[in-house]
Amino acid sequence: MLKEKLKNTEIILGSGSPRRRELLSEMGFIFKVETREVEESIPVNLNPMESAVFLSKLKAGAFGKDFFNENTILITADTIVVLDDKILGKPSNRQHAIEMLQNLSGKVHEVITGITLKSEKKETSFFATTKVWFKRLTNEEIEFYVDNYKPFDKAGAYGIQEWIGYVAVEKIEGSYFNVVGLPTNKLYEELIRF
Repeated sequence: MLKEKLKNTEIILGSGSPRRRELLSEMGFIFKVETREVEESIPVNLNPMESAVFLSKLKAGAFGKDFFNENTILITADTIVVLDDKILGKPSNRQHAIEMLQNLSGKVHEVITGITLKSEKKETSFFATTKVWFKRLTNEEIEFYVDNYKPFDKAGAYGIQEWIGYVAVEKIEGSYFNVVGLPTNKLYEELIRF
């Protein structure tokens, strides 16, 4: 079904994330990767869901009209981690990563991915939310993770598919792949509808 519907479509992933590349590839898509630099600043009046969608739209907007032909679909995404209604970005250094993980330790947080699909003629955006329960982590465990996995390119300072996901995540509610970086089931449905 997927092949028929999207057979003559050129899919572009507007993200440099190796995790998103891997997920899209595992879904059976043939695609190219193109990225554009954008200043990721969020208006203060937006809630976390709106913020994730805003950032995905911002990334899509960096691709001008001349980029598209009639068969192109661009996928842009942004994943944010939210604890107590506060958005946790990517850590700026080792200490910042340790502090973020200390804050997540023993608590429930949300991972929200905003996605924008854009073609020559239309654009649609959506989001997916996953709740993640972390066990209480020792400082030793946190430092081990930060020093060995260097999660400085990850929102919330962790990757669920790494060591910390195996030992710290007690349960999740929602899509696991959303926490990795793309809500694959929702993306699949939206692409077919698009």
